[in-house]
Amino acid sequence: MSFPLLTATAALPAIGAVATAAVPAQRRTAAKWLALLVSLATLVLAAVVLVRFEPGGARYQLTESHAWIADFGVRYELGVDGIGVALLALTALLIPFVILAGWHDADPLETHSSRWRPTQGFFALILMVEAMVILSFEATDVFLFYILFEAMLIPMYFLIGGFGDRAHAGTDENAAAQRSYAAVKFLLYNLVGGLIMLAAVIGLYAVAGSFSLSEIAEARANGSLEMATSTERWLFLGFFFAFAVKAPLWPLHTWLPNAMGEATAPVAVLITAIVDKVGTFAMLRFCLQLFPEASKWATPVVLALALVSIVYGALLAVGQRDIKRLIAYASISHFGFIILGIFAMTSQGQSGATLYMVNHGISTAALMLVAGFLITRRGSRLIADYGGVQKVAPILAGTFLVGGLATLSLPGLAPFVSEFLVLVGVFSAYPVAGIIATTGIVLAALYVLVLYQRTMTGPVKATVQGMADLRVRELVVVVPLIALLLFLGVFPKPLTEIVDPAVQHTMSDVQKQDPQPEVEAAK
Repeated sequence: MSFPLLTATAALPAIGAVATAAVPAQRRTAAKWLALLVSLATLVLAAVVLVRFEPGGARYQLTESHAWIADFGVRYELGVDGIGVALLALTALLIPFVILAGWHDADPLETHSSRWRPTQGFFALILMVEAMVILSFEATDVFLFYILFEAMLIPMYFLIGGFGDRAHAGTDENAAAQRSYAAVKFLLYNLVGGLIMLAAVIGLYAVAGSFSLSEIAEARANGSLEMATSTERWLFLGFFFAFAVKAPLWPLHTWLPNAMGEATAPVAVLITAIVDKVGTFAMLRFCLQLFPEASKWATPVVLALALVSIVYGALLAVGQRDIKRLIAYASISHFGFIILGIFAMTSQGQSGATLYMVNHGISTAALMLVAGFLITRRGSRLIADYGGVQKVAPILAGTFLVGGLATLSLPGLAPFVSEFLVLVGVFSAYPVAGIIATTGIVLAALYVLVLYQRTMTGPVKATVQGMADLRVRELVVVVPLIALLLFLGVFPKPLTEIVDPAVQHTMSDVQKQDPQPEVEAAK
């Protein structure tokens, strides 16, 4: 029996979460180091998965299959394709930086208490989220995926509501209420989406008699499973609604600015760079693969919603006064690009969407974590409270600029490649949609450069006089992310080679081919 590598990749952070939570109250530093070492060991396992994955091999690799709830046909089935392995690697890569960036975010304000262990709980919850997200990228049983899709909401709820941003601590009496509101809103939105998805999961089992992706695909291929058109469309809507909430797609997006604004910067990264990717990933793995006809039927509406997300998110980012909420609205715009690429139903669009998931995760992590370091120093999230930071903290300002330029997809940085592929794929199939989407690029340049100009340039405000530049720990967090943005910006081939074969399988599922360019015959 071969070593269960995929199980180990998810089990290690889960076991690490339990061990971290069990560290005695007085040993907060030990808990931090334990969580960091576990996340690094998970990254090593993820690297082994990446090395062992063969891009030209079977669609799902390193598979595992065991009986779980036999009476209901539920199995513990795992496997990764190129899309799943890329997002698994992204998750394992970002978690050590999240832990390092949040090194002091959960230190208790009252050090005399020996019973309260907020530090241990904070890092244990992060590791638990990592375990569930990784397993969701590996699950090929629909019911197993659903359990993980819902279960990850619990640790995220406590991370948002119990360990909120301390930028207003001691000055804002409503801070705790705002955190609680953001956490409850996050939970309710996603729970409603999950309950609708549960009905669709049960409906799928009633029609297909199985929860296994491979069994359902085989049954559809050999003609033994036929879904009525109306049934397939209703099931698609049940799945898609849940994924659109998680993504988040307009108009189901309103929980994200609250959650990211009230969470600590590392938890905000956990939300938008990692957890939200489960929604867009699931659109590719489940919606398009299980319901190809319904996916094509819904394409015009989904494209319209994605375009609204792109423009709406960018416009609201331009008008924000809060740094973290600006980044949140920018992420809504970026997720619009991802969903646009997925439902353009072209290989360039879907490859670009997958690359966008990875590159958006890296660029948003870089920008949000540097913003978190800035906010921690000043104690305010308001843009108006800053000015002239580049003169007193040039390294902080420089890394903030690079993160911002990556967010607006500057050529030479990783997000440019993915955004370019998405637009090429969309233009080839839906030219009008491509034209509208390009407005998001213009608006992105506006909100990023205005943010930098208002916070980093101009006269040095008295409130930022003496602000410390990035420390060694903070540089260890930011520098590798910037290096990765540069590397993937000029050499994306290692990532595209992994992703492209999986995209071709998805294109085959929906029976779509890339539009052929019209070339006038030479006269």
